[in-house]
Amino acid sequence: MNALPIQKPRVPDPRTLLRRAWAFNRPLTIVGVLMLITLAGTMVGMLVDPLVLTGQPAWIKPAKFAISISIYCFTLLWFLTYVRGYRRMVALVAVATAVALAVEEIIIVGQVVRGNTSHFNIATQLDGALWSIMGLTIAVVLVANLVAVILLLLQRLPDPVFAWALRLGLVVSFVGMLVAVFMVFPTPAQLSAAQSTGTMAIAGAHSVGVEDGGPGLPFVGWSTTGGDLRIAHFTGLHGLQIIPLIGFVITGLQVGWLDARSRVALVWTTGLAYLGLVLLLAWQALRGQPLLAPDTLTLGALLAIIIATTWSALAVTLRAHKVRSLIDDNKE
Repeated sequence: MNALPIQKPRVPDPRTLLRRAWAFNRPLTIVGVLMLITLAGTMVGMLVDPLVLTGQPAWIKPAKFAISISIYCFTLLWFLTYVRGYRRMVALVAVATAVALAVEEIIIVGQVVRGNTSHFNIATQLDGALWSIMGLTIAVVLVANLVAVILLLLQRLPDPVFAWALRLGLVVSFVGMLVAVFMVFPTPAQLSAAQSTGTMAIAGAHSVGVEDGGPGLPFVGWSTTGGDLRIAHFTGLHGLQIIPLIGFVITGLQVGWLDARSRVALVWTTGLAYLGLVLLLAWQALRGQPLLAPDTLTLGALLAIIIATTWSALAVTLRAHKVRSLIDDNKE
């Protein structure tokens, strides 16, 4: 029995995608486009404003968030086009995400204009209120992401290979969001200082073992002297694009003996390997270890992920080839 042909998804041109995005959900499309405009504004800010916050030019943070939010909006919108039969729920997920992310970027930009940091800042009542609102927006996006995962799990999409790539991409991005939870707790140094002074201006940090604002990688600012949870957070979030992209490639592989079941297994192998990498990066950061200075334990765990992924991929492809060979022999 011949395997059903695998259809490679077609990618329309950007203008067609934008028209479809606008027709499908205007709030997500508007926020995605506005973030690109915001990005241009932050570039101007970096050129004319010498303000430095936590060791970096102040306008880098809103620039990074503008890029990330725009990508997330358009990616989530694309994912939601695959959901059928839950129109109100899809609209709720899209609108809630768009509003929450827009509010978050507005606060980040507003705090830069005020000459203040946005994240973990509770120095004044206003700063604390804005940080609390940001925490609420993050929670809204997290819940909306989880609902999107559930909606996609309930779908019976025509191409199971690409369907699982979409689902696993959302699951990994959800885990990446959860990593941010570790950032919001006061550090031991902050708690110690609060006991001495009776006040706490900053509660939480991106870095582990060192203070935020120290030596870091260009633009992203990831710490080069201690752990940094933003690395796992960033990697997990962008599993939302990377895993479906890999699924797209696997779907389009011109290998006749690689059936749909084997392709799904390869997508699962990719998704689990990527999830393992996110968890490894979070574990490395929580131990106060810089990304570029892994210890033997971290390298050993990375090697284990690589070996397990390679072995699994080889096992799947060899099994698929063997099954196809047996089918061909029986025909003869």
